Amino acid sequence: MLAITLHDLRFRGRQFLIAIVGAGLVFAMALLLTGLAEGFRAEVRRTVADVGADVWFVPSGSSGPFTAFAALPGATTRDVAGLSGVERADPLLVVPSTTKVDGAVRGVRIFGYVKGGLGSPDVADGRATSRPGEVVTDDRLGVDIGDVIHVAQTDLTVVGHVHGHTLLGGIPNIYTSLDDAQRVAFGGADLITTVVVRGSPTSTPDGLTALTTSEVEADTIRAMRDAISSIDNSRALMWIVAAVIVAALMYVSALERLRDFAVLKSLGSSSPVLFAGVAVQAVIVTLLAAGFALLASRLMRPMFALPTIVPWSAYIVLPIVAVAVGLFSSLVALRRAIGVDPAAALTGQL
Repeated sequence: MLAITLHDLRFRGRQFLIAIVGAGLVFAMALLLTGLAEGFRAEVRRTVADVGADVWFVPSGSSGPFTAFAALPGATTRDVAGLSGVERADPLLVVPSTTKVDGAVRGVRIFGYVKGGLGSPDVADGRATSRPGEVVTDDRLGVDIGDVIHVAQTDLTVVGHVHGHTLLGGIPNIYTSLDDAQRVAFGGADLITTVVVRGSPTSTPDGLTALTTSEVEADTIRAMRDAISSIDNSRALMWIVAAVIVAALMYVSALERLRDFAVLKSLGSSSPVLFAGVAVQAVIVTLLAAGFALLASRLMRPMFALPTIVPWSAYIVLPIVAVAVGLFSSLVALRRAIGVDPAAALTGQL
């Protein structure tokens, strides 16, 4: 039976090749959608982790430092630093803004930090800020070291780059001194948006809410909940489309092989044996489609402007899903295979 199945694959190679390419492109899109959803989560984890804080103090009623905008007096840092269990406390100012790059308006998120304190960026290229009027930008902003960007009537010279530091779907982070950030956001007023802490505070001052790192991550990802949910639903649809493509191929193939099935049944082949032959064909097609998807997804990744990070788990799940799709698709052809009358092959009715 296996030999017959493999021979049929070669005989109908063009049909199967079309199905492999079609299902492979769908699998590739499913992989990229998985990477897109993971990219949203990864950018949040990377940005939060780079701050290096254990606890974030924000104004009461604020959902989080990245999803809500509420100011605190700079003196709040001293109040928090005096709490029991606090090893270090630093002010941090996080505000959204815009700048122009090559004539196009680009959204950015400004991080104003104290030099050497929590929130200092891990610079990948160039250097950290050391003087007023300097800024470190994520490389997705598309500016070179030495360029000057204009943010809210303030000129900032780019002295370094970070990599992979974005939020809310690829909006680049830019890092500058707290004084410069206050000048951009509040006209120089001594205001901040959060106090970041290393340690385990045993109390919370009035008017503040303490958030753990995991709570900050969850709150920021929650802002992307609808987008992530839509992506996950689209990915599920991709699996269904792939199953339909392979099922249609297997059904047409079964129609063309009715005489073969009738002869095999007349020779004593059981329904499980026929199913095994059809299933092997479907699984081979979907596994080849999965292999094609791995290559296609790499070529298609530049089509996505947003960060796309395909986790290793997706590459492990893909062949498993491919086998499941193949087995499911073969059920469509199985009904035709086992329903054929063996006598039809002898009477010439097929």
